[in-house]
Amino acid sequence: MRTRAIPIERPPFRRLRAYAFDPSLSSQLENALVNMVTMKVPWEFDRETGKDTLQPGPVGEYLEVVDFDPASDCFYAPVDLNQPYLLAQDGLVPSEGNPQFHQQMVYAIAMTTIRNFERALGRTAFWAPHIIAEGTEGQAAAMFTEAYVQRLRIYPHALREANAYYSPQKKALLFGYFPASSTDARYHLPGGTVFTCLSHDVVAHETTHALLDGLHRRFEEASNPDVLAFHEAFSDIVALFQHFSFPDVLRQQIARTRGDLASENLLAQLAQEFGQATGSHAALRDALGAFDANGMWQRKEPDPMEIDGTFEPHARGSLLVAAVFDAFVSIYKSRIADLLRIATNGTGVLPAGQLHPDLVNRLASEAAKSAQHILNMCIRALDYCPPVDLTFGDYLRALITADYDLVRDDDLGYRLAVVEAFRQHGIYPLDVRSLSIDNLRWQEPTDPNFHPRVLPMLQKLRNMLHEWNLSGRREEVYELFRQARAELHEWLKGTARDLQDVLGLDLRQPDAKFEVHSLRPARRVGPDGELLVDLVIEMTQRKAGYFDLDIQDQVESGSLNPAPQADFIFRGGCSLLFDPLNSKVRYCIVKNILSANRLARQRQFLTAGTEPSLRAMYFGSAIQSGLKEPFAFLHRAIE
Repeated sequence: MRTRAIPIERPPFRRLRAYAFDPSLSSQLENALVNMVTMKVPWEFDRETGKDTLQPGPVGEYLEVVDFDPASDCFYAPVDLNQPYLLAQDGLVPSEGNPQFHQQMVYAIAMTTIRNFERALGRTAFWAPHIIAEGTEGQAAAMFTEAYVQRLRIYPHALREANAYYSPQKKALLFGYFPASSTDARYHLPGGTVFTCLSHDVVAHETTHALLDGLHRRFEEASNPDVLAFHEAFSDIVALFQHFSFPDVLRQQIARTRGDLASENLLAQLAQEFGQATGSHAALRDALGAFDANGMWQRKEPDPMEIDGTFEPHARGSLLVAAVFDAFVSIYKSRIADLLRIATNGTGVLPAGQLHPDLVNRLASEAAKSAQHILNMCIRALDYCPPVDLTFGDYLRALITADYDLVRDDDLGYRLAVVEAFRQHGIYPLDVRSLSIDNLRWQEPTDPNFHPRVLPMLQKLRNMLHEWNLSGRREEVYELFRQARAELHEWLKGTARDLQDVLGLDLRQPDAKFEVHSLRPARRVGPDGELLVDLVIEMTQRKAGYFDLDIQDQVESGSLNPAPQADFIFRGGCSLLFDPLNSKVRYCIVKNILSANRLARQRQFLTAGTEPSLRAMYFGSAIQSGLKEPFAFLHRAIE
């Protein structure tokens, strides 16, 4: 008798349980059932050998969880997610007291965040490399090399303090734990231990810091009030909109708010347990409103003048978060308008009582689609940003341009909703004449000599592109891009002087130094199935900045030699979006190193742009010149 076995395919995802928000909601009768979610994370395996690669820790292709508690001098045994009993029950049951579950949760949330970035950008995610100095650090002759970083390390119990942060030096996420405030027992056990690694929002926020650093490592240099605020805001945006991927939570909040997501709801709040346990009696941040002195939640109306007097990075960043969330609410309301007309017989007034479950499901579906679209818009826009000195206005232009490229027909008014929300919060570019979509979009280079000048470079890049195997191992792909950047840099050294005006670089001297900062592909598929392929090229340059204008002029003219130590670093450069199929540069987004106005604005910001105490804390020379742990510094400063 013959026996025929049907091969069993490897599952595309691994199912892992986690908290939707944090453990505090599991102690509330109303939210306990929806606070436990099952997340789908990619099943990790070697594409060449077909073998499973996830090791105890977990340790995979992107992440390495190392559970060492320095305060207790204790290593916690690593969880093995391939253990049959765990595979059979979607991982460990959520538990505050089980360190192995803590390991499982940080892995699940970090991998979910990585997957959202890869889907939106159309490429593999890379962490920022280690920068290794060769020669004498600080001298002009010092050389720097890059070392590939395969895995981001995650330490669930690294700190005994109310903090969590991404470390650019260690390429690691460090999470703290601390005793809760003893002043209010309504939300938590007074003095009980709070683990930041068990907050979905904290883990997603810190993972986003790491992913953003891998894309734009100059975005941690405070050259204007928006740079550090953007890092914080963008990380909050990703954490917020990942809430909408939890169906049970979404349906519950839709039912509770009767479909009005502009009212108080958990989806718009970040880090409930952390905020309550540190004594604020509310979530750490709320995109929609706040509690007043009487303990009543109030919707915060947009104030276009508020941004002019707000400089602390978290507070300033919250204005960007609010603008994005307001745009989402407008889009959501537009998408559900027909459903409400049907449900109310055209009156627009829902009947008293609970919503019908079918209506709840339809509203939740529209909310999830709207949230995913906004999240994808926000992530895709990162490829359309200048490489240095980012402003909120620049990001608005990047959002509009990225969405226009992929979806030309904006029949649902998504882009108009974004522009309106940003304008209401006082966010707009300074270099446009109107806030029309056409004026906000980055424009193609108009100089008739531009494309003839760059055509040799484009052809060289196109030839390199044909040789790349972008489906290979991440380290091999990284090395291909590194070599391509080196070759492009060598080619530009001999020819770029003719391009300095359009590239925003100063190449007047034969030995002028500049950097091909990044080179990465982007593949996006539009709603009509059209494939959009770009090569994103970033070039940057630095020069010494001085608070004294006379010294600045003397150094730049060469009359002061040797030059004194710089007071700050001034950077310029450009982001090129190159279409390899048609051999043309679609956009050249410039921050000119020779811009006297921009240099003056940065000098003004560093010397008088904020109150002295805040300026010293957030924007002083320590951070400008490379504070080793800027995010630890930022997060501790608001406690």
